[in-house]
Amino acid sequence: MANEWQYHIWKLASRLVCLLPHPVLLSTGRILGRLYYRIAKKQRIRAIEQSRERLGLSQPEAEAMIKKSFIKLGQTFLEVLHMPALTQEKVRRYITIENRHYLEEALAGKKGVVFLTGHLGNWEWFGAALALEGFPVADIIKAQPNEHHTRILNEHRELFGIELFASGTSEIIGAARALKKGKMLAFFADQDAGHDGVFVDFLGKPAATPLGPAVFARKFKAPVVPGFIVRNPDGTHRIMLEPPIYFEDTGNPEADLYTMTERMTRIIESAVKDYPDEWLWFKKRWNTEVKSS
Repeated sequence: MANEWQYHIWKLASRLVCLLPHPVLLSTGRILGRLYYRIAKKQRIRAIEQSRERLGLSQPEAEAMIKKSFIKLGQTFLEVLHMPALTQEKVRRYITIENRHYLEEALAGKKGVVFLTGHLGNWEWFGAALALEGFPVADIIKAQPNEHHTRILNEHRELFGIELFASGTSEIIGAARALKKGKMLAFFADQDAGHDGVFVDFLGKPAATPLGPAVFARKFKAPVVPGFIVRNPDGTHRIMLEPPIYFEDTGNPEADLYTMTERMTRIIESAVKDYPDEWLWFKKRWNTEVKSS
């Protein structure tokens, strides 16, 4: 494996970060976030422009909001490195779960759960917390640009018994089996889906949106439970679970898939509007352009 040394550097960094108490992670993360805001020019400019355009913010408002998001991202970065030291006791100290009955009742149906979420807050702690609380978590994951980052993240996820399936590969068959076994299969449905997706308005602009969650919900008649994690003012986290939604079959498969995808997009859009400084605004969400006819 090329550049194996990178993996070992990240492992060493993780071991050192695991020695730090959470308040130190938060204060150090704030410093890292401010530094990242200054040096990551392309990401900063893209984030400011996209948030200004999509939320109707002034330039100063967008800059202030994006700076907050970068600071939170710095804190999340260190928390992710700290994951090997994450225990159930720490989860209950730093994370609250609201409306867990929605997920429990959906899982009780024995058809699995399509878990709908997006890149808000510390989504890595999100999965770990649910797994530590006894929920059967499985993830559809997308590889990072750096293979060593992917390797570290997957090792951390597997520490908590999370099953992983790579998107766009034959592993999707295993994901289907996991859902049939009654697990919750998590989809991050706020990424650009390329020309394999369908175009749905997201924050007022057409965005290529993945069909996967709707396809799985239709095929397995599984409920879709939306959930998001956000950071509280004191640096702790709040997981918000929402009532399940169900695929409606009208006999028009293509239209029904689109309607369900649009409905799920509105849920993610609402979360982004409610907690704009939690979302990754520098992601190229609108990267794929609508093909002209």
